[in-house]
Amino acid sequence: MLTPSFQLPLHGKRIIVTAPRNYAVRLSQQLIYKGGMPFLMPTIETCVLADFTELDAAVQHIEAFDWIAFTSRNGIDGFFQRLEDLEIDPVILTKCRMCAIGVDAERLAALGIKVDFVPKEPSPSGIIAELAKIPDIYKKSILVLVPEVVGILEPDVIPNFVAGLEKLGMKVTRVPTYRTQSLNKNIYEVELNLIQQGKIDVIAFSSTAEIAGFLQMVDSKRDYENCALACFGPYTAANAQKLGLNVSIVSENYSSFAGFAEAIAAYFHSA
Repeated sequence: MLTPSFQLPLHGKRIIVTAPRNYAVRLSQQLIYKGGMPFLMPTIETCVLADFTELDAAVQHIEAFDWIAFTSRNGIDGFFQRLEDLEIDPVILTKCRMCAIGVDAERLAALGIKVDFVPKEPSPSGIIAELAKIPDIYKKSILVLVPEVVGILEPDVIPNFVAGLEKLGMKVTRVPTYRTQSLNKNIYEVELNLIQQGKIDVIAFSSTAEIAGFLQMVDSKRDYENCALACFGPYTAANAQKLGLNVSIVSENYSSFAGFAEAIAAYFHSA
């Protein structure tokens, strides 16, 4: 039997979810489990590349890479979709070592790909920390699959990741695998009005790009001053603060959206 909704920790809480559609569904489900009422308002979207030149060149010379680093589930899906489009057998990847973050490794496993390690800290910095422990990592080549960012300033997460890998002495090839682009605020007249009227309890950000997209949709801090701002992990929270946001909720378990929903619920339980 289901628990009565009034006994759930997020009962009656209206939560704006700014994640792209494919992620928003998963986060919303976790919030609903806790009684929340999510409003989908993706501030960015992820989609296929318009130009596959760089990706195709990397795929067709994949044997040149010792490592492949997947920084997101979108990167995984975009990469393997391109293999399929080019009719390239994924068996070519067996000579490369793989690293992925958090539950993204489960996606690779579902595709039949062996993941050599998943960092304890589910972040690009976690990947760097694990690679640093490998004695012969110096001069190894690594393919980093990243988004092409359009319409917003690229967050520093990927540039910092690339710089960290280069600091280890690795030969880094950064290749766009999918596109991240901002969305027009005109489609969100209802949601933005609810935020301005103070009828939204939480705005939940799962990435820095979502924050950048959101800030293009509002006029000033007054528009969202009555909402608690939640971030999916310390890196997103740190970037939110750099962008001038006062963050109230930061999930400590940022390997899954279940941990994010739990952090939001805990905030209201302690309030």
